[in-house]
Amino acid sequence: MKYTQTTLDKAEKVLDEAGYIVRFERGTFQSGYCILEQKKVVVLNKFLQLEGRINTLFDIIPQLTINPDLLTPEARKTYDEVMLKYAEE
Repeated sequence: MKYTQTTLDKAEKVLDEAGYIVRFERGTFQSGYCILEQKKVVVLNKFLQLEGRINTLFDIIPQLTINPDLLTPEARKTYDEVMLKYAEE
């Protein structure tokens, strides 16, 4: 996948359709992000560059409980690509 704003938007759309809120905040995140599972909020370090934001979201998505059947076809395609990449690692 390319590191473009469109790729970031697609990753955010997957989380949005799964009911998660993505926020970019300032904080001391050792891993660059924080997941508040009970509230379905994902907080990313706002100082991450575009590539870092995309990679972080791609790391987060496999960790979350997401029902792919509830995603739109476009978001499902992105979700499947992320999960395939995760399975290869």
